[in-house]
Amino acid sequence: MAERVFDRETLLDTTVNVVPLGIMAFFFVLFLTFAPWGGSSLVGLISLGLVIVPFIGLALLTYLTARAI
Repeated sequence: MAERVFDRETLLDTTVNVVPLGIMAFFFVLFLTFAPWGGSSLVGLISLGLVIVPFIGLALLTYLTARAI
């Protein structure tokens, strides 16, 4: 039988990244919902980019770390 990629120990090791991913997802939804800096689209795009890019990076890094473990 093939060994599972995400066994119990791997999931326990990578769950430490779930909290920051949840926080970033919360701020992403918050920025989309309330638009904290008014109608300026450049500032809005920068604020969303500062949340989306690290979220994608951390999610990718978490996946690659789980594969390596």
